[in-house]
This record gives sequence, C-alpha cells and structure tokens, in this order.
Amino acid sequence: MIFSDPRFINRVAGFLVMVGVLIMLGGVAYRVMHLPMFNISRIVLEPKQGDVLSYASPASIQRTLDGRVQGNFFSLDLLKVQDVLSTSPWVRHVDITRLWPNGLLLRIEEHEPFALWNEEALINTWGEKYLANRGEVDSVERLPQFFGPDGSEDLVVQRYAELMRWLSPINLRVKELGLNDRYSWRILLDNNMTLIMGRDPGAEIANPYDGVGAISFAETIERFVRSWPALLKRIEGRQIERIDLRYTRGFAITFIDSERSEQP
Repeated sequence: MIFSDPRFINRVAGFLVMVGVLIMLGGVAYRVMHLPMFNISRIVLEPKQGDVLSYASPASIQRTLDGRVQGNFFSLDLLKVQDVLSTSPWVRHVDITRLWPNGLLLRIEEHEPFALWNEEALINTWGEKYLANRGEVDSVERLPQFFGPDGSEDLVVQRYAELMRWLSPINLRVKELGLNDRYSWRILLDNNMTLIMGRDPGAEIANPYDGVGAISFAETIERFVRSWPALLKRIEGRQIERIDLRYTRGFAITFIDSERSEQP
C-alpha cells in the first residue's frame, strides 16, 4: 500500500515539516512587524516647491490624521492617508514616502491664497475654492474679496484677471468683485469707487437669463477705461461713489457729496 511506502511517508513528513516551519516563520514575522518600534511616531514635512511651508504644520497634520488612519510602518495604507490629508485646510496635494523604521515623509503642495471667497472660504492661485482659517493668512487685508454663486469661482477669477489687465494702465485695482444670482457684476475699486455692470453674456456657467440685451464684459470695461482720463478732468476733483455702466451709450455717475447723477 502507498501508506506503507517509506518514500511517500518521507515526502509527507518533509512537507509537514516545511509547512510547520513556514507557519512558525509567519508567526515570528507577524510579531516582529507589530513591535512598538514600528508604530508611526515621526512625521517629516517638506514643501514640494520652495524652501518652507507657510501654513501646513506638524500639529495641523497630526490633528487631521488623529483617529482617521490606523497601521504602522508596514500596514499603513498610504492611499488612505493621502485621501485624509487632502481634507487638511492648507494641503492641496501630498506625496507620501515611508521612513524607516517608524516615520513618514510628506511632501506637501500648499494652497496659496489668492482671494477671499464669499463669507468664509478662499480661492487659491489655481482658481480653486477651499476652506481654511483666514486669520492665518499674512496681510489678509491685501487679498481681493470675491462674491458669487456656488460653481462660479472660475468665472470670477477669469473676470478679475481681465479687469486687472484693463485697469492697470489707469492705476486702478480691484478690492471686491461680486457676481450676483442674475449674473450681473459689482466691482469695488481701491479708490472706493463702485462700478455696476449688467448681465454677463459670456458667463461660463448656466445663465437662466441667456444674456438677452447684455453688453459684453470686455466692451463695457473698455468703454470705461477709455473714458476715465477725460472723466477725471471733467469732475474737477469731486469724489465718485458709483458709476453705473449698464447703459449702452455712456454711464451714470453718483458723487459722494451729492445725490445728483450725471450721464456722460
């Protein structure tokens, strides 16, 4: 019989010994991999660009990770860590590398604040909205304030760039730029003068008003810029509160010291 064959018995015995050794080695490896020395206790932060991080800190990163990821040097799911860190206020993107035997290297691309958005959010230099503590921004008062409906961030950033390009030659800058629900614009300049503009037919978001009767954004701003030098001479130092650009052939002016309006 086969069970009485010494060669077969030797093979079976060898196989069982090998299985036993593998199980023992697996147990040892499991115990070693779960030694406290491999618990993640060191996190190193580096900027993906530049020399220093301006906003992300070890403390803020640790607060984001606490209670949301589990594992040690061997078992930690780096993709999950990456997803969790993407919710950290100032982290736009992060690359993660393990550091032997108990650390992580995080190479972070931060959100760079470009503007304030509505009441609480910010816009980064990529035109993306994000939530972070505005109090942490250096010279936050120098950032322009943007207002607009949800989903209009790209359009507002685009129009801001156009405005700055048009206004720079006449030494004016935008302090606030607002797009309302009717897709009309309100612009506060650094001389505290407000420009009122009609519906924007070039809006890249769904416009229920279809731009009917609207004048193009660029055409309206160009008309104002070309008129500004002559207008300054005409008003003889009076301070303008508001200019309404919703007219097809000119605009209405309201002065701070008078309720009377003029329409050049």
